[in-house]
Amino acid sequence: MAIVLGAAAVLSANGRFDGTVRVIFQPAEEPGRGAQAMLDDGLLDAFPIDALYGLHNLPGIPAGHLHNPPGAIMASEDNIEIVVTGRGGHAARPHLVVDHLVVGAEIVLALQTVVASNVNPVQPAVLSCTEFDTDGARNVIPGQVRITGDTRSFDPTVRELLERRIRDTSYGIAAAHGATCTVAYTHEFAPTINDASRTRVAAAAAVQALGADHVDAGCDPIMPSEDFGIFARHVPACFALIGNGTAEGHGGTALHSRTYDANDDILEAGVSYYLQVIRSELPTR
Repeated sequence: MAIVLGAAAVLSANGRFDGTVRVIFQPAEEPGRGAQAMLDDGLLDAFPIDALYGLHNLPGIPAGHLHNPPGAIMASEDNIEIVVTGRGGHAARPHLVVDHLVVGAEIVLALQTVVASNVNPVQPAVLSCTEFDTDGARNVIPGQVRITGDTRSFDPTVRELLERRIRDTSYGIAAAHGATCTVAYTHEFAPTINDASRTRVAAAAAVQALGADHVDAGCDPIMPSEDFGIFARHVPACFALIGNGTAEGHGGTALHSRTYDANDDILEAGVSYYLQVIRSELPTR
């Protein structure tokens, strides 16, 4: 937001471009609902857009460097919730119950093999189990176990494969132990796919603004997700990653870490990039 506000401030004070620039402040990106909500509210009807450019800072890339490959840049995300239920009971009498802790643990371990054993090795995919909750206690075998997580991919057929294997694996392990299992699998984020022509414009603008040694237009995509991908389904778009830094404690701490810190030193580079994109797309005539 600071970068796009800075660019808007410069454009307002020193325009020198021929056309209309719209600045979008996208809400609710983290849960993946903001872009679609804006489209549902008539964003593109009220404010037609011919090309769209976005930025996200990324630790691990040198500060102020820009990565913007054509095609896929960020993955889809699907959410998983697996609930195993049945007869819990006293820890001293395991023969009278179904040990859902064991069932859940077996499911988690089995899911770790889904990508390795089922997905074509040349197609990117990630399956992560991230939470494991029970209603048990120190001396109580739980009657319910809840497992949550997510998957990341780029190809719709991979998404379908992951969902099918997660369901089959979970149901099969639960049935083998005499437990009941439900699986909820929801599509949350579309993959973010950069338009080739917009990416060429962005890469050339980045080279002019930042220098060729600060731009990588041939980098690999990354597996996190971003609901900018919804916009990119409707408007030719380019989403770029601007380096937040590599040093721990100064821009290099991973996203979503409690010690993450946005690197203020990259603000000027981001503003310069956006300004050059505008000059490239809307030159003064």
